Amino acid sequence: MATTVMTSLPQFNGLRPNFSVAPVRSLAAIQPMRRKGKGALGARCGFIGSPTNLIIVTSTTLMLFAGRFGLAPSANRKSTAGLKLEVRDSGLQTGDPAGFTLADTLACGSLGHIIGVGVVLGLKNIGAL
Repeated sequence: MATTVMTSLPQFNGLRPNFSVAPVRSLAAIQPMRRKGKGALGARCGFIGSPTNLIIVTSTTLMLFAGRFGLAPSANRKSTAGLKLEVRDSGLQTGDPAGFTLADTLACGSLGHIIGVGVVLGLKNIGAL
């Protein structure tokens, strides 16, 4: 049930406006805005201690901890076929004693966020969050 709105749009002939008193029908039908309920993609901007925020922070922190202390592969520690970590020289400069580089920080932080989003979506799917 779309309603059309009669408006008078300015008409131009070159740079000079043409003044007409007859209203022009709008090409777009304006429909009233309806507020939709909370959908699957509804964002809640709650306070900083919300369950979603705590899950993302925890998963990112754990992944950064694992990368920094040698529990996950990084630029200076590659994994072998038996999933053992062995030290190698990547050529990246770092001031960290453990050899944690900027690339490691970005990679572990991104993977931590991905894991956190997976946990949040899984918990929302089963109705626990």
